[in-house]
Amino acid sequence: MPYQPRRSFLKLAAAAGLAPVLGGLALPAPAAEPRRFAPQPSDWRSFQTVTRVTLPAGSGPAQVWLPVPSLDNDYQRSIGNEIGGNAASARIVTDPASGARYLHASFQGGGAPELVLTSSFQTRNRTVDWSRTAEVAEDPAVLKAALRPSGNKPLDGVVAETAAGITAGAQSDVDKVRAIYAWIVTNCHRNLDTPGCGPGDVVATLASAGNGGKCADLNGLFVALARASGVPARDVYGIRVAPSAFGFKQLGANDAAITGAQHCRAEVWLSGHGWVAMDPADVLKVMRAETDTWIKDPADPLVAQVNAALFGNWEGNWVGYNTAEDLVLAGRDRPLPFLMYPQATLDGKPLDELDAKAFAYEITARPLDA
Repeated sequence: MPYQPRRSFLKLAAAAGLAPVLGGLALPAPAAEPRRFAPQPSDWRSFQTVTRVTLPAGSGPAQVWLPVPSLDNDYQRSIGNEIGGNAASARIVTDPASGARYLHASFQGGGAPELVLTSSFQTRNRTVDWSRTAEVAEDPAVLKAALRPSGNKPLDGVVAETAAGITAGAQSDVDKVRAIYAWIVTNCHRNLDTPGCGPGDVVATLASAGNGGKCADLNGLFVALARASGVPARDVYGIRVAPSAFGFKQLGANDAAITGAQHCRAEVWLSGHGWVAMDPADVLKVMRAETDTWIKDPADPLVAQVNAALFGNWEGNWVGYNTAEDLVLAGRDRPLPFLMYPQATLDGKPLDELDAKAFAYEITARPLDA
């Protein structure tokens, strides 16, 4: 073998990701290049999701409600929905207050109840240019609704007190939102033991959950604090449909089966920018679960880029169902805090939407562009 100078040997070892041994000491392999998370304006991508519900044979009367992608805007648009199965009746309902759409199906009992909803839609990355402003307008009724309290988001008491402390000295709505976002990332955490996406009860998140939870809790708290500070804000309830283009396993759906990939995001209305994307909960998800070690410092290089990007941007590998809160479903009396999971009653008793196998339902996704 020809002689290799020491420097050349180290270069070759580094290129191969090896830790060479010199003088009996193992030299550490060079650190891998950090992943880069930076959503940019993108073309439309087409996807299709299929939600299949199969109730036990011989079941009594049943009702099923499935969320339908309801948003048509500059980052998402619907193509269509198809309904299959053997329901006695099945129709897509639009909630007059929120515009949320959902499939409502009824079964008379007996047989093997089955329902299939196929939804096709397009999404693209959502970005903001903070250096530029434009004339933007929104229906005053929509902005008023985005400032109201809800069952899960009271705007008095501990919520108002926390918001006032966070935003003290803020000179603009952007300053308020930036302070709230930073407070969530610094003071809250993702609790891996929280079922599903969490109940979204912001008072419980602040008072008894130790500022921990999952996306409905954490982004819900962000929304409540923004509203309490006078900034219109809302949750957008949806589901991940594709992997992250940037290699972050926690920021995408990494399999065609997306039954447990529900995720709510948030947005705020800012003068000169309109509705702006926000997702501090996903920053906390990366901190808690992207690596084997819980990263607790937002300035960590892996986290810092995600933290910066999700203040105003998000990837188009997710579809939003709706922004509804306290939704009263057709055929059901009790308001639902939010509609992100399939819902059903069997013999008048609600099924557990977080137990997909016992429910039983499955959701899959596939790209239509491939």
